[in-house]
Amino acid sequence: MQNSLKYFLVTIVTFLTGYLFLRMAYFNMVKDPYAQEIVLIVLGTIATLSVTAALISKQSEVELQKEQRVKVFNLKSELYMDLINFIEQIISAGKISEKDLVTLEFLTHKISIIASHEVLNEYTHLIEAVKKVAFDHKITPLESEELSKQLARLCARIRYDLILNDNHKKDIQYLLEKNIDKL
Repeated sequence: MQNSLKYFLVTIVTFLTGYLFLRMAYFNMVKDPYAQEIVLIVLGTIATLSVTAALISKQSEVELQKEQRVKVFNLKSELYMDLINFIEQIISAGKISEKDLVTLEFLTHKISIIASHEVLNEYTHLIEAVKKVAFDHKITPLESEELSKQLARLCARIRYDLILNDNHKKDIQYLLEKNIDKL
């Protein structure tokens, strides 16, 4: 944005200087109408180039921002899917090992870098549930249900993090919890 402003200011100064010079040349060539037309063509060309340069600069800036958002989205979605798959693996195995806890620790570090505040807040609740389960390294059906509920809540937050303009936040949260309760 700051570079755009600099380019814009340089363009304005160049355009005004060129305009004043060409205006002076235009009025000095009153006797020769063809010379005036050439001056007007040059002035029009400068104006067109200035506007085109400003538009291309802004378009480049927007494209870079778009690419950054896409990369962050891909990184977030990949990391979130890794977490969901990992929790699924733990629940399916019915136990949690020391290696699983180390893996979860490193997933926590990765998530803390990229996740939104809401996701981190809900992720804390999931980690607390995992800590309760990890005490005896076995996952009972009741503990499995609690982990699934916490994961569902986390998935709702992940959805909001990935899809920024979701107008049905409360409905989706309710439906996720309702679906988990039915299982």
